[in-house]
Amino acid sequence: MISQYIKTKFKNFYWSLFIVVISVALIGILFIYAASYHLGGQNAFLIKQTVWLIVGIFFLFSVTFIGYRPFLNISYLIYICSLVLLIAVYFIGKEKFGAQRWIPIGGFALQPSEFAKIAVILTISHYLGSRKKNLLQKKRFIVSFLITFIPLLLIVKQPDLGTALIFLPILYCMLFIWGAKIRYILISIILGILSMPIIWNLLKDYQKTRLLTFININADPLGSGYTAIQSKIAVGSGQFWGKGIFCGTQNRLNFVPEHHTDFIFCVIGEEGGFLAAFSLLLLFFIIIKLSISVIQKTTDPEAKLLAAGITAMLVIQIFINIGMTMGICPITGLPLPLISYGGSSLITYFIAFGFLISIYKERSIF
Repeated sequence: MISQYIKTKFKNFYWSLFIVVISVALIGILFIYAASYHLGGQNAFLIKQTVWLIVGIFFLFSVTFIGYRPFLNISYLIYICSLVLLIAVYFIGKEKFGAQRWIPIGGFALQPSEFAKIAVILTISHYLGSRKKNLLQKKRFIVSFLITFIPLLLIVKQPDLGTALIFLPILYCMLFIWGAKIRYILISIILGILSMPIIWNLLKDYQKTRLLTFININADPLGSGYTAIQSKIAVGSGQFWGKGIFCGTQNRLNFVPEHHTDFIFCVIGEEGGFLAAFSLLLLFFIIIKLSISVIQKTTDPEAKLLAAGITAMLVIQIFINIGMTMGICPITGLPLPLISYGGSSLITYFIAFGFLISIYKERSIF
C-alpha cells in the first residue's frame, strides 16, 4: 500500500532537473566552505547552508506533491502576505550594511524580497493565464504592472535596487509569453528610458557610485572600484585549472568582500579555474534548457506563464551575478542562484523548482 502510494507520488517526477539542481547546490556548499573556512565561526556557514538545503528539498517535494494549481488559486493571498512581510521589514527588520532587508526569526534571517519574486510570478500567472489575451489587453497590461510595481517600490525603499530591478524583465518575459502586444512592451520600455534622469536623482549616493564605477572601473581603484577589480583579478588568476580548493589568495586574504555570498563565483574562478567555472555554467545551461522544455510542452496557460517567470528569474539572476563578478554588469548585490550563501535565496529557488517539477508531472502533453 505504502509502496504504491510512493510510486504514484513519484510518477513522472522530473528526475533530470532535480539531480542537476541538487548537484549545483552541492557545488555551492563546497565553495561556500572554501570561501569561509578561514573566517570566524569555523564551519558555521557550511552547517547553516546544509540545513537550508535540506529545508529547501523538503519545500521542493512539498510543492511538487501538492501541485502548482492550489498555489495559483490562492496566489492573491500569497501576494498580500508577501506585501505584509515587505512592510514588516520597516518595523521589525534587521539592518545590515546600511540596508534593512531581513526579518529575524530565531537564528534565521528571512529576506521577504526573495519570496516576493515567487509571489509576483504566481499572481501574474494566475491573473493573465485565466484571461483571454485578445480582450482588454491594455487593462491587463496596466494591472500586471501594478502587481509588479507595488512590491518593487517597497524593495527599492529597503534599499535593494538590484533585487527590485529583476521584477521588470520577469514581467516583460511573462507578458511576451502571454501574447501581449509588442507595441505596449516597447512603449513602456521607452517611457522607462525617458524617465532615467528622474530615476537617477532618486538613487542614493552609493547606488550612483556603483553605476559610475561600472562605466569607469579604474576611476577609484582603491575605493568604489576596489571590489570589482579584485573580483576580476580573482577570476583571471585561476587560469585553466585553478589554484586548488582552499588555495585561492584573493579568497584567503579577503581581497574580495562578501566572497561567500554575492561574489562566490570569483572563488570558483580562482580556486577551480576556467574548468570549474565552465562546468558550473554548463550545469546552469542544462537547468535552463530543462526549464524551457516545461514552458514549451505544457498546454495550461497559467502553468506556462509560471514556468516562464521562474525561468526568466533564474536566467536574469545568473547573468547579473556572474556579470558583476567579471565586470560586465554593475555591482547589485544579487546572489548566485543555488550557489551563494543564504537561506532565503536557496529556499526560494527550491520552491520555484518544485513548481517546475509539478508542472512537468501534471503536463497535458509530453
